[in-house]
Amino acid sequence: MSTDTFRRNAILARLPESEYDRIRRRLQLVDAEIRHQVYQPGEPITEVYFPLSSVFSLVGLADDDQVLVEVATVGLEGMVGLPLFLGAGSSPHAAFCQIPGPAARLGAEDLRRALAGDGVLHHELNRFTQATMVQIAQNVVCNSTHPTEQRAARWLLTTQDRVGRDEFPLTQQFLAQMLGVRRPTVSEIASRLQEAGLIRYSRGIVTIADRSALERTTCGCYRIVKAEFDRLTGD
Repeated sequence: MSTDTFRRNAILARLPESEYDRIRRRLQLVDAEIRHQVYQPGEPITEVYFPLSSVFSLVGLADDDQVLVEVATVGLEGMVGLPLFLGAGSSPHAAFCQIPGPAARLGAEDLRRALAGDGVLHHELNRFTQATMVQIAQNVVCNSTHPTEQRAARWLLTTQDRVGRDEFPLTQQFLAQMLGVRRPTVSEIASRLQEAGLIRYSRGIVTIADRSALERTTCGCYRIVKAEFDRLTGD
């Protein structure tokens, strides 16, 4: 892969040089912090993000906007801001950073100009849209049919895939919110996984210690979604 920092994003990495050079001039390198909002429900989406090692959550709101439910995550394989690509100026959902790190930011108008030529970027975002639809649909299946421990293992594995490393910041309160369960439930699950040697957890940092065992703990939903994204990226 190119040493160009922006090429760490899988979509940007697959653009031909001529098309990439045009968009490269408009990209801004930013350090996304935890809870940084990309867009909020009903508000104009003014920019999109191509994560480089950060991870973003796409969430729906319930109970008069008091409860967040995660429907998908986006990391270095994709782009945050698909509603703009699909022709919508806003979304009923929200997108924010869950794992901090660098990302490439592009303004909404710059994205529209980059898409005007119907080049490779348009093709890659079509493919990413398909993979995201699979992820959202499978998350619905998983959340309604599988035990919390399997869902927690799926979330940890997916996040590791998105950041591309074994260690990342994570609070139990945040994971509980993303899984839609109470914090004591997550605390109990994290303790079991740690005692079994699957993860290490200390001071808000989780380390995947035994990925193979964690994969055996999770449900088939993880493999279905991973296979779709592997097909997308050619891994």
